[in-house]
Amino acid sequence: MADVTYPCYWQKKDKSGDWYWIYYAKNGEEIARSSESYVNRSDCTHSISLVKGSKDDKIFYTD
Repeated sequence: MADVTYPCYWQKKDKSGDWYWIYYAKNGEEIARSSESYVNRSDCTHSISLVKGSKDDKIFYTD
């Protein structure tokens, strides 16, 4: 197994056996987590790809 480097995504299984991901910052702190779990690991990996691909999306906020 490779040595873990940060930042990184970790894929894990929940109590039901479904996959979810956690994103860890450069300092090793958890800063994001998938909002749902996935039966297939490939779907979990795809959701990570969607997040990675959204870096140029607009950000909206309310006061």
